[in-house]
Amino acid sequence: MSDVITVNASGLSCPQPVLMTKKALAGLESGHVEVLVDTATSRNNVSRFAENKGWKVSTEERGGGYTVILEK
Repeated sequence: MSDVITVNASGLSCPQPVLMTKKALAGLESGHVEVLVDTATSRNNVSRFAENKGWKVSTEERGGGYTVILEK
């Protein structure tokens, strides 16, 4: 399995988390990316963006925030 890429977008408001996710996914054909966000809005926006790009999305709540897990 390839390495996990972690994008820490905690504390940032949209569109920052989506832009950071877009940059992390650029050029990736497959992989495992975890995006750390701290609002439901950011979680939803990152999830929607990744799904539109063909990534499988799951989320986990973590101490006051969320981990959006992207796999392909």
